[in-house]
Amino acid sequence: MDLITSRDNAKIKYACRLREEEKLRAADGLFFAEGPKLCLELAKSCALRTLYATRRALDRTPELAEFDGRTVEITAPVAEKLAGTKSSQDVFGLFETPCWSSEALLAGARRLLALEGVQDPGNVGTLLRSAAAFGFDGVLLSPGCAAPFSPKTLRASMGAAGRMPVAAVPDLPAALTALRGRGVTCLAAALYHSRPLDEAPRDCPGGLCAVIGSEGQGLSDAAVAACDMAVRIPMTGLVESLNAGVAGSVLLWHFRGV
Repeated sequence: MDLITSRDNAKIKYACRLREEEKLRAADGLFFAEGPKLCLELAKSCALRTLYATRRALDRTPELAEFDGRTVEITAPVAEKLAGTKSSQDVFGLFETPCWSSEALLAGARRLLALEGVQDPGNVGTLLRSAAAFGFDGVLLSPGCAAPFSPKTLRASMGAAGRMPVAAVPDLPAALTALRGRGVTCLAAALYHSRPLDEAPRDCPGGLCAVIGSEGQGLSDAAVAACDMAVRIPMTGLVESLNAGVAGSVLLWHFRGV
């Protein structure tokens, strides 16, 4: 097994760039993940290119032995440089990014989540995890959404981004119109001019798409207009709204059996 002791090693510098730069991740088709639990989970659905780990981590997590041929041992100072968090977890993986087609999702997926301008990676990761938990077929992301394979999103999704088909669409209202054209019921989460969630249709023979907007702005008028109905989650008057991750998860749970 190779050993890297220098923080200035070219491979380590590249891994750090991959951690930070979305353009590099997109260009090279790779993403960076940190932590033994997350890396082991991602390896079930994504191709592992290289695993960097300290001797302490390798001894502590014997399951990592299955990646011996792709593992590079690193020293603690190198692990500190690779760490994207305040304290290093001593295990880092470079994975091949799954490639999902938005055309395939728009043409065939029956139960979808669509996000418009959801910028917070924690909320995007939470929603990917909830979509996987409640049996949805895929997630559509408009421009302006947090990248699904950024380190923060990956941590929030607990690896769900590797299992859940996720695809970007350049024009979300147009995508929603296309879904409705093949019989998918599109429901927008909105506070105004909306009906209580209990009044939303539960019989959607052509499929369902739940549409969630950004934390600050909500959904655009164009996205709401492209949907069949706007729905809201009944709440007490103690709060004005829920954040995107919580609101979307409630909707996904509500429609889990549709």
